[in-house]
Amino acid sequence: MEILIIGGGIGGLTLALSLAQAGIACRVYEAAREMRPLGVGINLLPHAMRELTELGLAARLAGVAVETREVVYCNRFGQFITREPRGRFAGYDWPQLSIHRGDLHAALLDEVRARIGHEAVILNKHCVGLSQDASGVRIRFADGSRARGAAAIGCDGIHSAVRKILHPAEGPLAYQGINMWRGATRMKPFLTGASMVIGGWLEVGKLVAYPMRDDIDGAGTQLVNWVAEVQSPRNVMQDWNLAGRLEDFLPVFAGWKFDWLDAVAMIEASDVILEYPMVDREPLPHWTQGRVTLLGDAAHPMYPRGSNGAGQAILDARTLAGCLKREGELPAALAAYEALRLEPAYEVVLANRSLGPDAVLGEVHRRTGDKPFARIEDVMSEAEMRAMFQRYQRIAGFERASLARRGSLS
Repeated sequence: MEILIIGGGIGGLTLALSLAQAGIACRVYEAAREMRPLGVGINLLPHAMRELTELGLAARLAGVAVETREVVYCNRFGQFITREPRGRFAGYDWPQLSIHRGDLHAALLDEVRARIGHEAVILNKHCVGLSQDASGVRIRFADGSRARGAAAIGCDGIHSAVRKILHPAEGPLAYQGINMWRGATRMKPFLTGASMVIGGWLEVGKLVAYPMRDDIDGAGTQLVNWVAEVQSPRNVMQDWNLAGRLEDFLPVFAGWKFDWLDAVAMIEASDVILEYPMVDREPLPHWTQGRVTLLGDAAHPMYPRGSNGAGQAILDARTLAGCLKREGELPAALAAYEALRLEPAYEVVLANRSLGPDAVLGEVHRRTGDKPFARIEDVMSEAEMRAMFQRYQRIAGFERASLARRGSLS
């Protein structure tokens, strides 16, 4: 039984490693002509790190990431609202890692090639068609070549070709009026040197910043990821690598200079600026048709809120590999995977539209009328804030009390 994995991103490569761990043959077909370190920063929450630890990747990832200590919430005047400890600093058995997407992808790719073989990942293979029968699936690629396997898993991202084949009548991406710009800046540490800052609110500009590489020059300089979010009608082309322009968003953040962070200087000094509309897709009734199913952004693209997009793809991959290991038979294993993952993943998609952990900022913004406060306790109680954080942890699947010590394949 060989599984055909369509897409060599984080979800597809995690699936390949998980299948190898389960003793199941697979091959990855990636549309890109070459693997390049794309994107900027992402976060790996404890539930994702549990799974990656089970794959034996914890030490390598920790060596190229920053272990996040806390999330600091503030308003656009630089006033602290609350601090939320993260990962092992919040009592989890696993850390939260802030990491450059390129570093995570490189680690996964290297491990796939080391454990399965260099030929396990085939580049320049863009899926344009598929068919299936009682014994397997046949994939047709743009170059005219074909591949046949026991099942096909669409791990090909937000513009998934496999999803379009399974759901040809689906509508466009859902854009709800929020645009974001992302970048990476070489700078000295702020706060603890392992703090993520989330500040402001969408109506007046919202900023996320966190270090993702530590001591990059031997003098303590960090590579800091930042994301600027603004309500906007722009809805530009959905391309994670579209170049952004300072003049389109920086004026919104004028005055964001605090004694602990100069946000404007950080943005202006960025090595790269990328622009992207905050989009997702409406939930599907199903991901699976016979021997074909979807995974990660191909199944449930979500707003990048709550540091959870990559984590949900990793959970998908590990759950699917576990179902294939336990069930053995196809397509029953794919149906079991969908039964376990579809509803929880879509709960996160819907929560990220309005109920992410940063909803605390929106509530403070509304209650203060976008003005500085004298005491945060007079605006919002710590108990209210903790309840909002815990609600999202439950939905996203990383509530500490319920997070199992063993991974999905164990």
